[in-house]
Amino acid sequence: MSVLDIPDVFIGSTDDGHTFVILNRRIRGADQLLPEAGFHAHQHRGRTFYLLPPGSAQDAQECAGAAVYGLLAHTYDLVDLSWTTRWSPQRPTGSAPDLHFQFGDGTVAVTTSTTTARSLLEQHGFTPTPDGALYRPRDDLDERGLLGAVAAAEAHAYADGLSAHVSLGIPTPADIPARARRRSAAAVPPSKPPAQRRLL
Repeated sequence: MSVLDIPDVFIGSTDDGHTFVILNRRIRGADQLLPEAGFHAHQHRGRTFYLLPPGSAQDAQECAGAAVYGLLAHTYDLVDLSWTTRWSPQRPTGSAPDLHFQFGDGTVAVTTSTTTARSLLEQHGFTPTPDGALYRPRDDLDERGLLGAVAAAEAHAYADGLSAHVSLGIPTPADIPARARRRSAAAVPPSKPPAQRRLL
């Protein structure tokens, strides 16, 4: 399973600057809400996703903000790791981020050059590699735990005025992976409904 398949709504960015929204469950009105916010529906590898072409970060932030506002009326299980929508009037365009998260090979590597960002990562369970060049999450995390650690650290950075760039390892929209097959409910019957995890 990819981290894209975990929450009800995943918002991310491709390396070439597209912003995308993936819905992992049917959300009433989303097929109207997302186009009204500027996103275009695409079918690819058995998956429907909504795409916003590259543009200014301010425009992308406004479009994604409108989409998120509408989607939150239906679910709180939403993760936004898009770097294309992180606009701030105080931060010069094109400046290097304080934290750079890179997904790949089932884990995440984080680079940073500031003491404040290193401290923030350590608060979220990331540890430096022996040479100190990278930070990595705990080894025992599954995909959901990994996504939660990155989402929490990225949101904390944003709240503290630090910039973060999350590279999902998706060069273009054509590289968005196929949807994971869901296990059938009959295969593993739950004893009680699972508690809903909320990642914002």
